[in-house]
Formats: sequence, C-alpha cells, structure tokens
Amino acid sequence: MIDKIMEIEIYGRKHKIRVKGEEDEQYINHLTSYVDQKMNEVATKSKSKDTIKIAILAALNIADECFLTQKKLDQLSEVIGEMESKMESLEGHISKNENKRKNFKEAPK
Repeated sequence: MIDKIMEIEIYGRKHKIRVKGEEDEQYINHLTSYVDQKMNEVATKSKSKDTIKIAILAALNIADECFLTQKKLDQLSEVIGEMESKMESLEGHISKNENKRKNFKEAPK
C-alpha cells in the first residue's frame, strides 16, 4: 500500500495531507469541498475572523450532522426490524391458513 501526498485547500489555506493508496482522490476532494463549505458558512454566520474558532464550530456542526444521521439510521433500522417481525408473523398466518384450506379441500365430503 503506497501512501501519497495530496494538496488540499480549505478556507483559503493550502495543506498537504498523506492519503492511503486506495483512497480515491476525487473522494478526498469531495470531503475537502464539504469542510471548506461548512467553514465558510460558519464564518458568514458568526462573523468571526478567528480561523480556529471557525474550524471548531464547523467541526461541531459536521459532528452534529453525523450524530443526527446516525440517530435516523438507528430509527430506520428499528422500523425495519419491526416490519421484518410483522412480515414473519404474517407469513406464519398465511402458511397456517393455506394448510387449513388445503386440509379443508382434502377432507372427505
């Protein structure tokens, strides 16, 4: 696995970062763009010139998005689990009804 050095720009500052060989440069650029966008949004809203404060607030905003997304995923997983249980129950009822119907049809008249 070969590491490579990549130059990125966030909030007007260039940085060199080391990336693992399998990481896609386009993906890293996408992440860089997202962080840059968040920092610019925070700077506009806070009207702060302190780059560290802007970076910290942007990181907190990104972390908040991450946690909210994880919470939604957890809720969706729970709903999916409930739906799977209901489907299994319905399949059981359908199977029982099919067996009853089959037995009814086969019963002597």
